[in-house]
Formats: sequence, C-alpha cells, structure tokens
Amino acid sequence: MEKRDGKYYLGGADLLALAEKYDLPLYVYDAEKIEEKYRRFKSAFSYPKVKIKYAIKALSNLSVLKFIKKLGAGADAVSIQEVWTALKAGFAPEDILFTPNCVSFEEIKLAVSAGVKINIDNLSTLERFGYEYGGDIPICLRINPHIMAGGNAKISVGHIDSKFGISIHQTPLTKRIVSNYGITVEGLHMHTGSDILDSDAFLMAADILFDLAKSFDSIKYLDFGSGFKVPYREDDVFTDIEALGEKTSERFFEFAKEYGEETEIFFEPGKFLVSEAGVFLVRTNVVKQTTSTIFAGVDSGFNHLIRPMFYDAYHKIVNVSNPDAIPKIYSVVGYICETDTFGYNRKIAEIKEGDVLAICNAGAYCFSMSSNYNSRFRPAEVMVLNGEDYLIRKRETFEDLLANQIEIDL
Repeated sequence: MEKRDGKYYLGGADLLALAEKYDLPLYVYDAEKIEEKYRRFKSAFSYPKVKIKYAIKALSNLSVLKFIKKLGAGADAVSIQEVWTALKAGFAPEDILFTPNCVSFEEIKLAVSAGVKINIDNLSTLERFGYEYGGDIPICLRINPHIMAGGNAKISVGHIDSKFGISIHQTPLTKRIVSNYGITVEGLHMHTGSDILDSDAFLMAADILFDLAKSFDSIKYLDFGSGFKVPYREDDVFTDIEALGEKTSERFFEFAKEYGEETEIFFEPGKFLVSEAGVFLVRTNVVKQTTSTIFAGVDSGFNHLIRPMFYDAYHKIVNVSNPDAIPKIYSVVGYICETDTFGYNRKIAEIKEGDVLAICNAGAYCFSMSSNYNSRFRPAEVMVLNGEDYLIRKRETFEDLLANQIEIDL
C-alpha cells in the first residue's frame, strides 16, 4: 500500500474507489506484491533445486492459488479439503505435499487416491500406512527437531511439547517400522514455527535433517517448512531472507555434494508471500469518547480478522478517507458482542464517522480464519492485477448463512 497525492493505493488501485465500488468491509490483495515476494524468495537461494510449496492455509482463494501456481509454485496442503482446492486451482498432484496432523486414516487414503505426496507425522499412522501400502506409495516423514523457534507459543511447533512431527529421538523406532514394512521414504520434513528471526536456530534444525537424511538411501527432497517473519510495523524486525538464503545454500551444496546433487529442497512460505499483499478495508460506524479512551467502532470484528485478538498481533491501521489530518489516539474496535479490538492506543489521522480505515498486512491468516460468529456475513475479496481490480469472492448473503441449515417442524 502506498500513499501519493493525498490518497492510498494498492497495486495502482485507489482504495477509496474500491470501497465505493465493492462496499465494505472488503479484503483487497495486490498480485504484484505477491509476485515480488515470490521472486525475492526464489532469488535468495543460490542452490538450484529450491522449490516453493505455497502454504494454502494462509490464503486459499482459488484466484490467488492460480496466480501463485502461474509463478511456478507447488502447494502445501494440511487438509484433504486444501488438497481438493489445490487440484481445482490446477496444481498437479505431484506438486502438492499433504501434511496433515491428527487426521483419520480415511483422510490419508483420500489423499493417496488424489495422487499427492504424503507427509506422515506420527508413528501410529506410519505403521498403518505400511500395513496398507507397504512400499507401493513413497512417503515423506515429518520430523520434530525439538528446537523452539517462533514469535508466539501458539505458532511454535518444533519444540519437545509440540503435537507436530515424529520426535528425532524416535528415529530408531521410525526406521524399524520403515524397514519392517518396506516403506519407501523419499522425503524428510520439518517446521519449527512461525515468525522465525534466529537463522542459527533454523540452521541447527536443518543440520539435524541433513544428518537424518544420510541414514536413508532413497531421499529425493528435504522440506524445511517456512515461518519467516514479515514486517508489521514501520520499524519492525523481520527475517533477512537473503542472509538466510546465503547461509542455507552453503549447507545445501555441502549436503548435496555428499548425498546426491539431484536432491531437491522445499520451502513452504505462506505469510511471507501474501501477508503484505493484503489490506482489509472497514468503515467507521461510531466514534465514541469515554472518560479515558476514544473508540473508533467499525463495521467488522474478529469474525473477519481474528489475529489481533487470537495472537495479540499488531496490524498497522490508517485512515484512508482523511490521511492528512492531525493524528489522534484511538482504540479501533469491532462490532462483536465481546472484547473485540483491532488496535489499542493507536496514533491515527483524525477519524470521523463514515471514514474508511485500512488494516494492513491482511493477506495471511485473515480471511482464511474468518467466521460467521454473531451470524455476520463474511466479506468480499478483490484482487488487483496489472492495475485492474477483480472480484474474486462475492460478499455473503443471508441465504448463504442459512444454506445448509434444515428446519424441522416443531
């Protein structure tokens, strides 16, 4: 999002004009920013066989998926529904890695039937898989390296108390199951968490995966997950992807020289690709002064964007309608009937009732985590591509809300 001539634009589109055209609340995504981030990520690694598997859970709109596929990415899916969505968007089955957690074996079988790569993260499923398929279907193993990384306990998934992955300390038992059933292990996977800043912790986990790979003779790819931090504030810290790419590429080359130069490296960026590409536009319903606070109450809530309430996440908020006004201190709140805060004590250009506000970094884990809480409709989504705006999801209606309900006679 950029400001010029007293207006805010995203991908060349006037945000106020989009608000007028599509109504509010509204998600808007800049395809050019997604491409910029994709190219930056790819160019950070000199190792030639780095492949991006976009984390669908970050933003799963079909048009966004089709655009990211066109850039050359594969897909990372965590549910069979995400597998089906990726296939619908045109991803080839072999370019989709299915990494579920705590799902039924029936869901695993559906993924096998779809022809996608299977990533197994617990010994029970591994043993059942071996019984069902033997060595007919190659698999990937998700390993828990027992390394704490990430900016929030809810998104740190590689530590010893995490439910994710097979403990690195269970390697002997893992290999025994693999051997007993003749399972072909073609990949190893890890994901330490989100908002990673410490490249040393990431490289430590990578070394664990490299060492483990050397004990298998059929590895075709190693998947290092993602979790790279993006800036949410103007002076925010973020992952130096170029520095990380340089360091990890050196390790990749060393490993490949020893193990085999055909080994592919996967990453699964989600937030890194789409977070900064999105803004969420809302309209101010009420400006309410109390004895201690000025509230700007808007036509949305954590039913549309839950990250501030769920993760204590910071999202920059700007007044699109009145960008050059004198700033005042506001708490921007939603219309849900419980504590529902987008931003507390924020310095924002003076807000009047009816003003359009833009909540930044709304591309990742925003619409995808939305709900119909309080029986509210989910908003529309728009993509800006080559300066043109396209509606990529219609706003929900009352009929949508009731579509699957069945009334009984009482």
